[in-house]
Amino acid sequence: MTEPTIDEKLQLQYDSLTPRERLIADFILAHPEDLALFNTAELARMCGVSKATVSRLFKRLGFSSFREGRELARKLRHQGVPVTEAKVDTVAFDTHLHQEEANLHRLFQSLDTAQVDGLVRALDQARRVVVLGFRNSYPLALHLRQQLQQIRSSVQLVPQPGQTLGEDLADLGPDDLLIVFGFRRRPKGFDALLRQLYRLDTPWALVADETLAPNGTCANWWFECRIDSRSAFDSYAAPMCLVTLLVNRLLHQRLEVGRERIAKISHYYDALDEISLGVPDLT
Repeated sequence: MTEPTIDEKLQLQYDSLTPRERLIADFILAHPEDLALFNTAELARMCGVSKATVSRLFKRLGFSSFREGRELARKLRHQGVPVTEAKVDTVAFDTHLHQEEANLHRLFQSLDTAQVDGLVRALDQARRVVVLGFRNSYPLALHLRQQLQQIRSSVQLVPQPGQTLGEDLADLGPDDLLIVFGFRRRPKGFDALLRQLYRLDTPWALVADETLAPNGTCANWWFECRIDSRSAFDSYAAPMCLVTLLVNRLLHQRLEVGRERIAKISHYYDALDEISLGVPDLT
């Protein structure tokens, strides 16, 4: 049984709290994601109580101190909840750059040439490539699908808006290839999806953050991409970089066919007047 969260503890003990403690409880229950932002003095000032009242409340909740309770809230950030420090320097350019560099460095340290080339061969030879992603993983899946379509035919993005996955999974066969993006804050049912994919005879690749590392061995190809950020929101620079690497290597794998397809697509761009290449005249 999982330990109750801070807001659950507050709700359970709310009737026994003092009036001053209820001021703090009301603030936390109304702004649960903000708890990680404040220190004791700041929270006390926001609620109009003393620092001693804040400390007493958190000891009543079972924590040794307010800091311990705040650290529990900050762990949510690792799970993808947008939590940030109330300091300007947390989003300073150099700090942001260093974190992006660290994420990319870890990705390329973990890449194995044989693994990358194996997936590229599968992308080249598969009868059909199916790309899957939910929530924050959906834009990554959409981008990969768009790039692959420049090089080869029969690339499908699932699930389609408002649709279920059962029909798409039923169509998969051993000659197809499935690529799954599974970054954190995944929807309920994702674990069940992984169990079904493990039973398929379709080769598949899993691209995700470290929270799915234990499941990586279930896939034919596993790529871990860090999305850590020094600010509130995760950074998807590393998985985007991996997508670029894969599609470029695929293009060189099938250079002649790829060039012909790109030329054909460009012809239709022109015929349908779909792409603007000039500088807009805004006068």
